[in-house]
Amino acid sequence: MAFRIIASQCTQCGACEFECPSGAIGFKGEAYVIDPEKCTECKGAFETQQCAEVCPVPKTCVAAAPAI
Repeated sequence: MAFRIIASQCTQCGACEFECPSGAIGFKGEAYVIDPEKCTECKGAFETQQCAEVCPVPKTCVAAAPAI
């Protein structure tokens, strides 16, 4: 399950984009988004998700809800 960015909370600082080891984060339209096809949740690279770790706004980079 990939992470996602809650756009209404994002300050567009860009910190997450540069910390993402899989290159899954990019600026699209007017907000940063996480490509679910590329997001690995930092498994195998870090113990915690780097986007959530560096984000200055708590609970902005969160686990996406599973598809039903």
